[in-house]
Amino acid sequence: MDSCRFDSFQRASKPNIDKLGRADRRWSYASWTAPSHHAFLMGLTPHASPTQVYASEVYKKDFVQWIDRLGVPNLSFGTFLPQLSLPKVLQDNGYRCIARVSMPVLNSFTVLNQHFDDYRLMDDHNQFDKIVEEMEFDDEQPRFYFLNLGETHYPYMLNGEQLPHISGLHGAVKTLAAGGGPLGTLTSVSDSFFDQAAMDALHDQQVRCVEYIDGLMGALFDKCPANTHVLVTADHGELFGEGGYFGHGPIMHEKCFEVPLIEGRVP
Repeated sequence: MDSCRFDSFQRASKPNIDKLGRADRRWSYASWTAPSHHAFLMGLTPHASPTQVYASEVYKKDFVQWIDRLGVPNLSFGTFLPQLSLPKVLQDNGYRCIARVSMPVLNSFTVLNQHFDDYRLMDDHNQFDKIVEEMEFDDEQPRFYFLNLGETHYPYMLNGEQLPHISGLHGAVKTLAAGGGPLGTLTSVSDSFFDQAAMDALHDQQVRCVEYIDGLMGALFDKCPANTHVLVTADHGELFGEGGYFGHGPIMHEKCFEVPLIEGRVP
């Protein structure tokens, strides 16, 4: 869930995702989309930031967890060398690897496309419903689906709403405010930095987008084979006024790195 910070995830009502297990508070390896996804596709999940341990041991344990997720014995850091590519490891173990991404910085011309059998940038940010509709599973070959969902990325639009033309973030909020809609509580947005009322409304909208995604997760679970292992996380967090910041990327603030991680067998 692109840009979904931990407390947005925790605030949301998400009965389907909660069936996977307990959500952990984790930390992203980067504060924006592209490098975070490089880490994911190396086989790394957001880390727990443990103390009194050697960093190299944290990496080793992260790679070894793929043994339990996949049911494939003897996986280790060495298995991922030299490419350091999760899709390559999965292909070597008979998986068909499929990606659906919502962010242009993850388009199919980037190196992230390497080792995928089917990799596509969606037409706009908010097409998780279309992704779920198109997903298929094959009894003859296991599948790895990597999904980057844009609903939780600004401007936090829900399915069926018309995405505004955005010339900077102020343009997004002004357009939403002028048209009522999901930010109808806002009556005006000045050319100055967002006030806290605008920040709070945007944060609330991200929570609603998590709830929207959760509704579609129920439909996804219904399509998944019983032995499907599901990971739900975020590539980075988001700032809604804390420390004078909005958004993510060139920001050094813990809320920009704080993300959820929940995983388990499909319910």
